[in-house]
Amino acid sequence: MISETTALRETILLDPTSDLPLYQQLYRGLRAAILDGQLAPGTRVPATRALASELGVSRATVQQAFDQLMAEGYLEGKVGSGSFVARTLPEDYLSAPAPQPVGRPVVRPQRVPSRRAASMVEASRLNVAAYPRQKWPAFPVGIPALDAFPHRVWSRLLARRWRHPSAELLNHRVPAGYLPLREQIAAYVATARGVRCTVDQVIIVAGAQQGLDLAARVLLDPGDAAWVEDPGYIGVRGALSGAGVRVVPVPVDSEGLDVAAGRALCPDARLAYITPSHQFPLGVTMSLGRRLALLEWATQADAWILEDDYDSEFRYCGRPLAALQGIDQTARTIYVGSFSKVLFPALRLGYLVVPPDLVDAFMAALSFAACALPALEQSVLAEFMAAGHFTRHLRQMRVLYAERQQMLEQIVQQELGGHLTLAHSQAGMHLLAWLPHGVDDQRVADEAAARQVTVMPLSRTTVRRLDRGALLLGYAATDEAHMRRGVQRLADALAAAWGCMT
Repeated sequence: MISETTALRETILLDPTSDLPLYQQLYRGLRAAILDGQLAPGTRVPATRALASELGVSRATVQQAFDQLMAEGYLEGKVGSGSFVARTLPEDYLSAPAPQPVGRPVVRPQRVPSRRAASMVEASRLNVAAYPRQKWPAFPVGIPALDAFPHRVWSRLLARRWRHPSAELLNHRVPAGYLPLREQIAAYVATARGVRCTVDQVIIVAGAQQGLDLAARVLLDPGDAAWVEDPGYIGVRGALSGAGVRVVPVPVDSEGLDVAAGRALCPDARLAYITPSHQFPLGVTMSLGRRLALLEWATQADAWILEDDYDSEFRYCGRPLAALQGIDQTARTIYVGSFSKVLFPALRLGYLVVPPDLVDAFMAALSFAACALPALEQSVLAEFMAAGHFTRHLRQMRVLYAERQQMLEQIVQQELGGHLTLAHSQAGMHLLAWLPHGVDDQRVADEAAARQVTVMPLSRTTVRRLDRGALLLGYAATDEAHMRRGVQRLADALAAAWGCMT
């Protein structure tokens, strides 16, 4: 027995300085010896007293390890005979690889359970590439000016709500969302966006992305086709793929989505996804003629329109344009809005305005998709809107973003005049910068990332091959100092990607 315990001691190395308890280290070591075959089924293991003496630990430590091994079926005890390696270990235990040391990842073959999952994985990769996780000050797309958010007002409302929460708030279980917030949203979109709805048509969701996913699953069956803007928002491709929908890229020109091209490509599509007020990423506004043509097609094809109004609040010349939903006489438009870009991304609150006859279907799907959203944030936002803080914040951000847009145009002209061509926009939170012909926008984005500058390549948003590359430069979250530094680094990135730049 001394030789057996000695052999185990050479195999099992205990580290008294480790955060892992000694009995857990011993348990793992003995389990590994069993799985490796060093201790074969039926082998008698050393007595707890002998093993404790050999390893220099207490008998209680060894007993704890043995107890856990017996509970999991690795060891079995025989009265008067000691403990033995179990003879009836499951085959999957015997064939499993030995446990990896702490900190070393277990390498497993990648498995994709379905074609829909594979398409979602691909859409996710494109999304990560287009929206890098690094959030450097210049020039992230879709990020608001977090430094200008009224944190004190929000924290005061939050503290007051949490200090004296009502029973209704603590027990909130309404899938459609907190009623006072839905009332505020219904009033806001009617006044600011020309949306026609009642409060019953407003459904709160966890951001616009959940709204898109929910709409895809409610409105479409697997195998149905849907038009999407090309170039366009990558996230909608993932939502449609997750519903088993065939994505049909439709070109976008200066008037928005080309309805005639969509009819030619797939006249019997069941849905069209659009960003008509400020097309993402080109920034164009859908003309009235195109809007009417789209509504006519939807009526004839018995199709739906998914209108994503992601940043229409930020228009710097005149009033924000009315939503397409407001001129839809046949109730075929589902309106999607979000607070992520107008307030802060971590809020994760968005909303849908759905036709009255679809409310029950959306509510049923939402009840199976997730539990009701936390009511505290919804109640704070409702009060934030009711007290006028929301509209005041929007007015201030319009002024700030207009200044930052103008500033970016000036700095790019000074530093990169002749090398980048900015497409002027009267709205939004980013500018499109066209690169010289022959310059790969993805390579420029990679070079910029190496210099801690975030830019989105236009090629990541399109299915068709582009004749000319471009970059999306977000300016909402970038102040003047970071803007100047970012443009200088972007100049270096462009020089590295385009060898002949002078």
